[in-house]
Amino acid sequence: MPDTPFDQVGGHEPPGSKAPRKAALAGWIGSAVEYYDFFLYGAASALVFPDLFFPEADPQTARLASFATFGVAYVARPIGAIILGHFGDRLGRKTMLIFTLLVMGLSTILVGVLPTYAAVGVLAPVLLVTLRFLQGLSAAGEQAGANSMSLEHAPPDRRAFFTSFTLSGTQMGLILSTLVFIPIGALPEHELFSWGWRVPFLLSAVVVAVGLWVRRSLPETPAFEEVEGEHEKAKFPAAVLLRTHGVDVLRVVFCALIAVVSTIFSVFTLAYAVDTVGINRTKMLVVLIVANLVALAAIPLWARLADRIGRKPVFIGGAVACAAIVWPYMWALSRHNYPLIFVIGVLFSGVVYSAANGVWPAFYGEMFDTRVRYSGMAIGTQIGFAIAGFAPLISEALLKDGINGWVPVAVFTTATALLAAGCAATARETHKVHMLDLGKRGVGLPALVADRV
Repeated sequence: MPDTPFDQVGGHEPPGSKAPRKAALAGWIGSAVEYYDFFLYGAASALVFPDLFFPEADPQTARLASFATFGVAYVARPIGAIILGHFGDRLGRKTMLIFTLLVMGLSTILVGVLPTYAAVGVLAPVLLVTLRFLQGLSAAGEQAGANSMSLEHAPPDRRAFFTSFTLSGTQMGLILSTLVFIPIGALPEHELFSWGWRVPFLLSAVVVAVGLWVRRSLPETPAFEEVEGEHEKAKFPAAVLLRTHGVDVLRVVFCALIAVVSTIFSVFTLAYAVDTVGINRTKMLVVLIVANLVALAAIPLWARLADRIGRKPVFIGGAVACAAIVWPYMWALSRHNYPLIFVIGVLFSGVVYSAANGVWPAFYGEMFDTRVRYSGMAIGTQIGFAIAGFAPLISEALLKDGINGWVPVAVFTTATALLAAGCAATARETHKVHMLDLGKRGVGLPALVADRV
């Protein structure tokens, strides 16, 4: 299908405008910055925070407490989604994206200067939880805003492809945070626990400066400007959202449970492999990095396929495959079989999970109209992600003794992935629905975008 001019989707950008690519780039860089900060905490919660902030507990209890602080951000995310979604639909996508970047960056830098339990006692974990809560508030608005921005700037027949760059940026954030932790994690324990762990958090200042520089020059989306120009903005977007799109919000909540796969892979299995099985920390970090490098290539390819055949088959296929492949991956971990761990881990997170992960920005965003898109994506995803955020904690509690103690964790991961796939199956297919018709009831078998010319 040929590219079509942007005035066809309600905007005012001429053919050949650079705004779609600029929006995709801004989404990519901004998400990389935000999620460098966010995932950095996840790596630290698995590898160093138990010793630094919960030293008086036994090892498993310390890990449980550390994973609980990791999950605090996910409790904050639904709250942040309501607040930031409201202002994103009222003030615009660009304003809130700059705000979320600043909050995330400052929270992360402050983690890097926190006193530990040895210095101030119980105040240390209290401060840690407070900053993690602020990270969660920020992350709640980041992806919804970046996805809305990219979707509303994108060419009509390439919306999944352009919005997928937000998730590619998320993967890059995870890669950067893991890369930084490899040399830090290799330090002698005395240096790691005295000063080394602080360095990655302080480096956040550099990546935040880059993200702000990119986002400040980005124009607002044509779709939002049209709603604003016609005085159609909702006074209370969340109220309008729940009245007109309540079922879609609930659908997104359950579809977003696919994120359990991500937190199990990047946080729980990292701690399980290192602390329970005894696999070298650096080797496991290498698996994470390679898997996410593969995901950088896989995500836009899956998104291009979704622009051709639809969002649902790609998302559902990825979710069902994740439900199956978690079993051989955790089996390989329990047997300390590093070659299998590497191959299956890269296939699991880099290829299979990328199918669902790369498509959801367009899939979820297209369920809502422009007036409430930011709120709909933020609230729906963040409630689902809140559950996913506690997946490492739940998994640690489910973990049994013995070589097959991982089985309950695999059952839990499979169940959530299949639930996400089942809910996706109930959604409308939207890859050929015109931007002006997205989120509208009564749009049955949608016309091709080209038919709207």
